[in-house]
Amino acid sequence: MTPRSAPWPGDPFPVTGELPPRPPTARTHPDGEPVARRLDDAVGLVDAPDVVFALSRDGRRTVRSGGSGPPPSVPRDQLRYEIGSASKTFTGLLFAQLTQTGLLSAGEPAVTCLDPARRTGRDPVTLAHLITHTSGLPALPADFYPRALPNWRTDPYAGYPDRRVVDAFLRRRQPRRPGARWRYSNFGVAVLGHALSAATSTPWDDLLTRQVLWPLQLRGTALRPAGPDTDATGHRKDGSTPTPPLTIGGFRSAGAVRATPHDLLTFLEAHLDPAGHPLAGALRAVRRPVLRRGWGHRHVHTVGWFQHPTGHGPMYFHCGATLGQQAFLGFRPDTGTALAAVCTRRFRSQDAFVATAYALLAAG
Repeated sequence: MTPRSAPWPGDPFPVTGELPPRPPTARTHPDGEPVARRLDDAVGLVDAPDVVFALSRDGRRTVRSGGSGPPPSVPRDQLRYEIGSASKTFTGLLFAQLTQTGLLSAGEPAVTCLDPARRTGRDPVTLAHLITHTSGLPALPADFYPRALPNWRTDPYAGYPDRRVVDAFLRRRQPRRPGARWRYSNFGVAVLGHALSAATSTPWDDLLTRQVLWPLQLRGTALRPAGPDTDATGHRKDGSTPTPPLTIGGFRSAGAVRATPHDLLTFLEAHLDPAGHPLAGALRAVRRPVLRRGWGHRHVHTVGWFQHPTGHGPMYFHCGATLGQQAFLGFRPDTGTALAAVCTRRFRSQDAFVATAYALLAAG
């Protein structure tokens, strides 16, 4: 299943004109059921100690929470939640912003950013390959597993720091030409983060904070744990055993973001209506398809988002999970709807949480 990439001439994320207008929508769901009741039903379907479903439609927010565990001392919707791989949507927006402003080119070889003295070779892995999961890199470096195994249930990433991620990339022999195949890779997005930091001479946390979090006024978003009065406590698959806060090692750009549901809605609302935002060009850019793959090229990807069709327009979404928490982020421009869902339990692969959140967004 060979991916088909959109052309990347000049500016790799061309922005031509304004986004098409969407039709007006009502304050209730199309079937007439109040949004709050639908969110309450969604919360009830998820068996987790803490659950929050936060929905915005035309800028009007409805947030409902609950859970099987005792209520925390801080209201559930005011805690920060680990969003895992959904952090890649923040990295994608940062990447789009850096290319939009001309600080970087999507076609820049990653090795040039990380080790300028090294030869790039005939078919180098570019920054664009890394963000679109077409670099050919595996999900994680080969030597990650033996280092992580002793702490697999508590802190698997902590033993794999920044330098090791970069070294694993620089010493790896490329088995196939980049761009030939789509393969989801935490390793690749982690390498991208280090390449962006090196190219801008800015530590990752500072780079994302200055370029994305501050401009979008995401004051309830952080990249490191802060404590039980600020951060939600995750739980293992049994729903009762607590997990320690995530420490992500050298993979921060692939999964370090933790945020309140309200901040996640602010982030998604900016994607729905980029006008007037300081990141308007980048916000428009990450909504445009850059890659299609699978049978009949049905699977569509933008920079950081999965895109699925609906009856009236596309919906964009990304899921994420850590050892003890899960998140679902998504938005639909055609209905002006954004959905942020979080919970403090790590479910199995097929679970009610993701299915419930996806169905809620797909229904409009």
